[in-house]
Order: sequence, then structure tokens, then C-alpha cells
Amino acid sequence: MSSPRREPNTAPAVAPPPPDAVDPRPIGNGHSVVAAPQSVSATSSASHATTARQVSNLIGLSLPFLGFVLAVVLCWRRFVEPIDLVLLAVGYAATCLGITVGFHRLLTHRAFKTAPVVRYGLAVLGTLAVEGSVIKWVTDHRKHHDYADEAGDPHSPHEAGLGALKGLWHAHAGWLFTTVGQADRRRYGADLLKDRGIRAIDAAERPLIAGSLLLTFLLGLLIKGTLIGGLVTLVWAGLVRIFLLHHATFSINSICHFFGRRRFETDDESTNVAWLSLATFGESWHNNHHAFPTSAFHGLRTRELDIGGQFIRTLERLGLAWDVVRVSPERQQRRIAAAARAPHPRAAVRS
Repeated sequence: MSSPRREPNTAPAVAPPPPDAVDPRPIGNGHSVVAAPQSVSATSSASHATTARQVSNLIGLSLPFLGFVLAVVLCWRRFVEPIDLVLLAVGYAATCLGITVGFHRLLTHRAFKTAPVVRYGLAVLGTLAVEGSVIKWVTDHRKHHDYADEAGDPHSPHEAGLGALKGLWHAHAGWLFTTVGQADRRRYGADLLKDRGIRAIDAAERPLIAGSLLLTFLLGLLIKGTLIGGLVTLVWAGLVRIFLLHHATFSINSICHFFGRRRFETDDESTNVAWLSLATFGESWHNNHHAFPTSAFHGLRTRELDIGGQFIRTLERLGLAWDVVRVSPERQQRRIAAAARAPHPRAAVRS
């Protein structure tokens, strides 16, 4: 699946900087943010995450997995009630929207504008997905777009020397122990660092996560009336919810840069994977996203399920979202036509 090294990406990954930005410096995809000199630790893809971060990520990955195993045992023994599954579904939907709409489309790519209560609410929900604090997540993702599937990408499955299986593991979860959190916040997150509300949510990551797990336990205790009932609800609506969302969204980094179909020519290996679109709320139309990073909608055709996009449309109808970035069918066709006229278009499976 690897391909020869390419020129740096040219598609803008985030909206242009605000007018008051100073000393703008270009970042691979053609966008600029306020930048300061980067340290080696912030830019080197070879350097490793700190031991504390590695331990923290190990706990964040292993506890939901153990909870999932326990839930399977409980389910096998029929030790689960409908309320556990309802809370699991509600929690999954809310935190998935927090990641795909909040962290990704709103905060990373500024695909629409919204009221502060919605902005901060989505940032909190994204934090409860346990995929990293909001500023760390956004800055890592902006860096990913600058170096997508090139040296410097925090989580490419095509990293040199890894091979297919090791590369997929690195992109899926291995990067959480090596290259996570190394994007320079001053370069990739200057706009977020100016936002007091976002800074507060970023700093409160662990208390927010602990509070959400405590809430699921208390809901189970209140509804079922027993300590065991509260613990079972904690397993299902807390740990299992985190485990399932982890591996749905992690698949965007791994599967959606390795398998699937490519409708658009891009300077990376991004693909569209239809069967992941439900679990990821539309994130798996990943080739669409890399072709048009600032689009609020990843599903660009009627048949492309995009729950995140539908949520943004709902916000817009309610007057809670505006300046929503859309990509017209004509613009899509112009991009396809331009790629077809190129002297040596990249081989791709069209859908």
C-alpha cells in the first residue's frame, strides 16, 4: 500500500488565521497560524512520549478493554438490564458527536461557527471520549494533516520501516505510546490557547472523565437500587462505551489510510470506508475529508451516511450554527476532472 514520497500537501486543513494573527508561518497544507520556534521534542517523530503519558494512555486503553471483557461475561450470564444498554447507546452517541463534530470539524478545521455554549459543550463531550485533552487532540490532528502519510505524521500506517501489520498497529493505537502529544501547541493551537474556556476544559480532562464515570455509577445505583446494579451500569455505560468508541475512531487512522476506496486524488493514502460510517458518525468518508478538510460534511453524496453532518445541519436549522462550510457537487466534479487531466494521476479505486 505504500507509495513513493510525495510533495507536501496543498489542501488547507483549517480555516485562515484571524486578522489579528502575527508572524504567520505556513504549515504544510497551506494554512497558517501564529508560530514560534519549535523544539526538537515537539517536531521529531522519532522521539517518544513521556513515561507518565505512556502510563496514562496504557490505563486509558486497558481499563475499557477489561471492562468490555467483563461486560461479555456479564452478558453471557445475562447480568445486564435494558437501562445499561440504553445508557451505553446515549453515552456513545454523545461522546462520538463530541469527537467528530466538536474536536474534529469545529475545533480542528473550523468548518462552522456556533454559540459558546455549544462549542464548550461539544468540547466537554469530546473529552469524555477519553482520546486525549482537547488541545492535545486538535494539535495532533492538525499536524497529521500537514504531514499526512509522510515523515512527521503522528499516526500514519505507512511509516517507513514498519511494514503493513506494524504500521496498522502504530496508526491504530501504538502511536499513543510514541508520538502522541508532540505537536507544538503554539504552532498548531494558537487559536485554542487564546480561548479561556477551551483552556479550562483542557486542564480539567481527568476530573471530567472521572465525573462522567461516577455519574454512570450513580445512575445505575439510583435506577436499580443496588450497589452491584450501579457497578454493572458503570461497566456498560462507562468502560464498554469508551472501548467501543476508541476502536471505532482509531480505525480512521489505521483502516481509513490503508483499505477502502478513493474518490478523490489526494496527497496521502486516505480512503472512504462505507461500513465504518455508522459507528464513526460519518468520519470514515476519510478520502472526502482529506480532499476537502474544512467541509462540515464528510458524506458528500446522498448515499454517504454522515450522522455528524446531519447534526450540524440540525444546529444550523435551530440557529445554533452558521458560516457552515459546504462543498458543491460542481466543485467536487472539478477536482475529479482536474485529477483525470493530470499527466500521471495516482491509481485509485473510484466509487
